[in-house]
Amino acid sequence: MKRNRILLSLMMILAIAFSACAGPTATPAAPAATAQAPEATQPPAPEPTQAPAPTEPPAPEMVGAMPAVDPLAMTGDIIAAGSSTVFPLAEAMAERFQDEGYAGNITVDSIGSGAGFERFCKTGETDIANASRAIRSSEVEACNAIGRTPIEFRVGTDALAIVVNPANEFLADGVTLEQLAKIFSKDATNWSDVDPSWPNEPILRFSPGTDSGTFDYFVEVVMRPVYVKDATADAGKDEEAILSAPGIQLSEDDNVLVQGVEGDANTIGYFGYAYYQENADKLKLLRINAVEATAASVENGSYPLARPLFIYSDPKIMADKPQVAAFINFFLTFVNEEIDKVGYFPASAAALGAAKVAWLEAMSEAIAAK
Repeated sequence: MKRNRILLSLMMILAIAFSACAGPTATPAAPAATAQAPEATQPPAPEPTQAPAPTEPPAPEMVGAMPAVDPLAMTGDIIAAGSSTVFPLAEAMAERFQDEGYAGNITVDSIGSGAGFERFCKTGETDIANASRAIRSSEVEACNAIGRTPIEFRVGTDALAIVVNPANEFLADGVTLEQLAKIFSKDATNWSDVDPSWPNEPILRFSPGTDSGTFDYFVEVVMRPVYVKDATADAGKDEEAILSAPGIQLSEDDNVLVQGVEGDANTIGYFGYAYYQENADKLKLLRINAVEATAASVENGSYPLARPLFIYSDPKIMADKPQVAAFINFFLTFVNEEIDKVGYFPASAAALGAAKVAWLEAMSEAIAAK
């Protein structure tokens, strides 16, 4: 079966590339000579009483143990760049990989998902692209143009945090998605423009920049349902609505957004949940459609602003740079031990299992190409 062949091939490459240099396996000694017994006629094997049960390939969520990685055995550098949302998780995994013995350099740059795909797919500068959205077809084409085939690995789940200054009391019950779209649009200057019962004070908005996958996600999930009623006639109106919002402040640095929201009672902003959790004593988290972001609401889908987190690489990179393949293996193996500490939520067992299958298949492809 396909997965069994993958596993067999994988064991072969890992025996060479990922394990510490072990001594050669001894060849078993030939058995001692014995007196030759008279030739006997063996009776035919009895017919089985029933056919054996067919062997089914393991479901993605059942693909458990990834091949062991010894960080001490890895050499060479690893370069990753992309999503500011994925950055804290990627940084935590890189630190753990080094703490367990990897002596090479791991560079993780926080530049936004779009900019990360540009470095990975256009200039070919990085080994791994971190992303808080799925890769686009145009980015896949750019990767293909430089000989790369992007492979997607789901590593976790983020709940987009909508936050205000702790002094804000009029949003104690949270906001709806429709209200949120208007708050971040050109159609509202003051809070009272969204709801007459809210203060007649200017809205101070803080948003990730346009290179951010978080910005793309917000536009798609929050702005688009309100501002795009016809896909052709209204194309681009969702992004235009937020970029034209009076006085909106954009930054690719989520820490700048946190500081902005801290600074005034009339502020509102959004970013990955990890940045809220890290600064929970300085910010107030809003419920969306009356649902608070929790592990349970994110897992069951009731929180409307939950989204997947990814890393991407390429089979040839993984073949040419065993340290990259080893790090991704390590990432997928131990991510659920680190993700809660960072402030995100684990991917489902099925999604993480599918990522492990993608790794196994990428390694099989790498072996076949050699």
